[in-house]
Amino acid sequence: MTHKFYNNLIVQSIFLMSVLIIVGLFIPNWLVFVITKAIAYGLVALGIVTLMRGGLVSFGQGFVFAIGGYTAGLLGTQAGLTDAVLLLFISFLFTGFVGLIFGPLLARYRDIFFAMLSLAFSMVLYGVLIKIDAIGGSDGFVLPESTYFGILPSSDYADYALYVVSIILTGIVSVLLRYYYNSTPGLIALAVRENELRVEYLGASAFRVTVLNFTIAAGLGGMGGALNGIALGHIDPEFSYWTTSGEFVFISILAGYLSVPAVFLAALLLELVRSFSGRYFPDTWQLILGVFLILSIIYIPTGIGSFFKKFMDKLNKKKNE
Repeated sequence: MTHKFYNNLIVQSIFLMSVLIIVGLFIPNWLVFVITKAIAYGLVALGIVTLMRGGLVSFGQGFVFAIGGYTAGLLGTQAGLTDAVLLLFISFLFTGFVGLIFGPLLARYRDIFFAMLSLAFSMVLYGVLIKIDAIGGSDGFVLPESTYFGILPSSDYADYALYVVSIILTGIVSVLLRYYYNSTPGLIALAVRENELRVEYLGASAFRVTVLNFTIAAGLGGMGGALNGIALGHIDPEFSYWTTSGEFVFISILAGYLSVPAVFLAALLLELVRSFSGRYFPDTWQLILGVFLILSIIYIPTGIGSFFKKFMDKLNKKKNE
């Protein structure tokens, strides 16, 4: 990809971030919260999409989601660290390091074995967390109010401040991931997805690429867990439960692996469907969510990202003409 492409991407990202930040001033607080939570889930799903580009799907991203959430929570309650930006960054680094440790083990497996082993790690962590009373056990614990570069916003603007941070974070992550996807390891991952044996014959290492992808996925999962915990103001073992991991897979399937923005759009759709169905159909919202997923798989088998890709291809074709 040329420098012009990335320059345009950065300019477009800054413009979109600016628009969303301004829009946040005029939308209701409940929607600000929903978007922030969707971004948190979208970050985790981006990790799964990164793995999907290499032909793998993790059913246990709740593992790093919980680690990131508990890291931010314990730093806030035990160490007195309340700066949201710093907590997100530390959670990203720590869970990325955890991913680097577990990555070589998981990278030896493929298909359902990779998925189920990752799920096993998540459920083991869930079992451990509910037994540790020192950190709240099954009830979890409450996080202190977050600050932003030493400033504690008023209660009226606390949600908006976190919303702004999450929007900026999304823009930065999206640009960096697009750069990675177009890099040599990112393109090798696509080749691994198609024919791993041929990639090995050509001299590239599918194992190393898988470890790298899992490390990135872990870091993004931890950052999403920290953002979700800060938004909710509460951390509990449900972060690591299998149903939570299933929601991340839901978003990834709905978005597909062809577009980064599609992941956040899919996460927002999930949150909106869950919010409205939970409000108007409290006893059957899971059924509505299931039907929504089935229809998505039937009518959009390649995910929402396929629409983004077609649009960009047409746009580039017009420019070339």
